[in-house]
Amino acid sequence: MSKFQGVIVPMVTPFNRDDAQTINYEAGEKLVEKLIEGGASGIFTFGSNGEFHVCTADERIEFSKFVIEKVAGRVPVYVGTGACSTREAIEMSKRAEAIGADALSVINPYFMGISDAQVANYFRMVAESVKIPVMLYNIPKSTGKNIPAEVVAEVAQIDNVKGVKDSSGNMDNLKAYVEAAKGNDVDVLVGSDGKISEAYALGASGAVAGTANLITEIVVSLWKALEAGNSDEAARLQSEVEPIRDVLHLGSTPQTLKRSLELAGYEVGPARYPVTEVAEGVDEKVIAMLDHYGIAHR
Repeated sequence: MSKFQGVIVPMVTPFNRDDAQTINYEAGEKLVEKLIEGGASGIFTFGSNGEFHVCTADERIEFSKFVIEKVAGRVPVYVGTGACSTREAIEMSKRAEAIGADALSVINPYFMGISDAQVANYFRMVAESVKIPVMLYNIPKSTGKNIPAEVVAEVAQIDNVKGVKDSSGNMDNLKAYVEAAKGNDVDVLVGSDGKISEAYALGASGAVAGTANLITEIVVSLWKALEAGNSDEAARLQSEVEPIRDVLHLGSTPQTLKRSLELAGYEVGPARYPVTEVAEGVDEKVIAMLDHYGIAHR
């Protein structure tokens, strides 16, 4: 049975505009309800859009626990627990399991280059430290290393490794993951929102789509159209993802995504430092994008 499927939303982490940029739990609850009402198949805390890299371990666990409680079993909640340190990733994974996470998303170590064998051993040690399903998270533009398909094939043999998210944007890479995962009950998910349709055609079982924080219904409808074999509608909806993607390219992740949500009435605040407020002139482009989608804004 598939553990990772449909549209999983890597929700942004809402911050207050106070000196410490503390987490805004009230805004978090509002966003959770929006995503579930929009048809999301799952919610993923502390991925790249969730700014795991600028949050403390306690913040990540406490806010994830809050999300799990508010979701209350309506959809699965996946928690990002990867780290540069295997020890830290194991500790985070155990803590996430203890608060009721349905599954984990584990990014490979970044900053220091390590061998393929070391990457495979890292995933093995983390996965074997918990009982819940684990999804590998490949995002080479941020980690500096693409997880080879051979590593995916090796790690896929571990009982609780059940998924791999590919945010490389390279469809040949995703196709290689699909081949590597065959026969191991491992799902492949696309993390490049502009290539959801391409990935589905290659065998992806779902999408981890940052744009779905804002245009939840459009991305969910796109996935449903693909599953129904409605190619014309899928093509139309895939093209409808582009206006927000054009805006997201105007800043750092998740700077403009959070500003888009904020102008649409979701008080998610800014990205946390060192990322700053959006540049002058960006708000006008965000508002034009919101108008395109018919989303009310302030």
